[in-house]
Amino acid sequence: MNLKAIIKTFLFASVMLAQIKCSSSGDTTDPGTVTPPIVNPPVVTNDVDFWLTKGNQSALLAKQAGTLGFGTTYNIYNTIEVDATQKFQTIDGFGYTLTGGSADVINQLTPAKKSALLQELFGSGENSIGVSYLRISIGASDLSAAPFTYNDIPTGETDLDLAKFSLDKDRNGVIALLKEILAINPKILILATPWSAPLWMKDKNSFVGGKLQPQYFDVYAKYFVKYIQQMKAEGITIDAVTPQNEPLHDGNNPSMYMSATDQALFIKKNLGPAFKAANITTKIITYDHNCDNPNYPKAILADAEAFPFVDGSAFHLYAGDISALTNVYNAYPTKNIYFTEQYTASTGDFGGDLKWHLKNVIIGSMRNYSKNALEWNLANNASFGPNTSGGCTTCKGALTITSPENFQRNVAYYIIAHASKFVPAGSIRISSNISGNLQNAAFITPSGSKVLIVENDGSDLQMFNIKFNGKWVTTSLEGGSVGTYTWK
Repeated sequence: MNLKAIIKTFLFASVMLAQIKCSSSGDTTDPGTVTPPIVNPPVVTNDVDFWLTKGNQSALLAKQAGTLGFGTTYNIYNTIEVDATQKFQTIDGFGYTLTGGSADVINQLTPAKKSALLQELFGSGENSIGVSYLRISIGASDLSAAPFTYNDIPTGETDLDLAKFSLDKDRNGVIALLKEILAINPKILILATPWSAPLWMKDKNSFVGGKLQPQYFDVYAKYFVKYIQQMKAEGITIDAVTPQNEPLHDGNNPSMYMSATDQALFIKKNLGPAFKAANITTKIITYDHNCDNPNYPKAILADAEAFPFVDGSAFHLYAGDISALTNVYNAYPTKNIYFTEQYTASTGDFGGDLKWHLKNVIIGSMRNYSKNALEWNLANNASFGPNTSGGCTTCKGALTITSPENFQRNVAYYIIAHASKFVPAGSIRISSNISGNLQNAAFITPSGSKVLIVENDGSDLQMFNIKFNGKWVTTSLEGGSVGTYTWK
């Protein structure tokens, strides 16, 4: 292009720019044009609160600051639809086992630190996680410093009147700590279960294994009665018992083998009638072992004499599939389902445990009719103790007490907190669909709030909708992350 052409192009552009400026400025408006009205963008209010935990621990039960407002703008993402008109089981609570070892290490904290920790665990404040259910052992578990029962006497002796029954070995540990917990939450539910009967009642003089001898079935039932009555005298109400922890695992210290036939006989002829005679309303829950043997609780519930005394069945998930809970529920829908134990290992990975336990222990148990979900040990020391000789040496508590002034929160703390903080006792599970990798369970609380717990079981970030009453919010979770969403 020559110089003359460049000058002509520049002059033409200058004239056009001047015309544009003239037509868009000044006080007059061309009668042939309409000025568009000013439209303010819609104000999006936050309808849904959202707490997040990531598998890489970069977020730990962290409330998110973003705005989640219900709307109707279409998108192509997966949708979890929550339907409060479809209701399932009422929830009793979420929590842990308060083992003897847990009590020992928590009681080693300074009074101020212990008080703050108990408020965090069992209180209802903004920084509390609202644990609402505890399991305790009748006598020692394998996470006590040493094995014992409440009626230990010299070898060769018997105590048919239970005159030497005593709670003293737990008085300064579990019992003292429970009193502090009940002062914070008087409504917390407590399930108690024995790891072993007193040795003089067993067919071998050992805390490990052996069976309850038939001639002592009746006195063992009275042992339960005495335990419940004496705990009540301490101000501690036992809501439920199981006759035996893990009745098919007789290699632990302590432990005791109890077949389904023996458990049915014990319940219908001894434990149930003993409770009735003593006007004890404590629930009797059968089994308390793995999901690989649903025929055990079904055999007891099939016994017409045992059936009226049994409130329901309890499960662990060290073997089998969580769907076993529905298997038993469908066979006996008038009987309750409970999930009472799952441990996290000292050798475990935070991200892997978070995913697996949220999918199975929390969401899985809830979607399979459980009224509760309990992780195993509440607390241990830095060496994963105390424990009995032969007891679990790799069971990691929800808390590790590292000194009188310090503790750390482990993965089981967050597994339970994602439910316990938001789903109080008396909540009801409501309908929600599984969408792709988005494992989830939904609830309506006694105050009418809706709660949705979602675990992204995949490895990639997932955008998705939460739909309720014809509107939805769009959110996302990274692979292996867990979100709890709440709205009115």
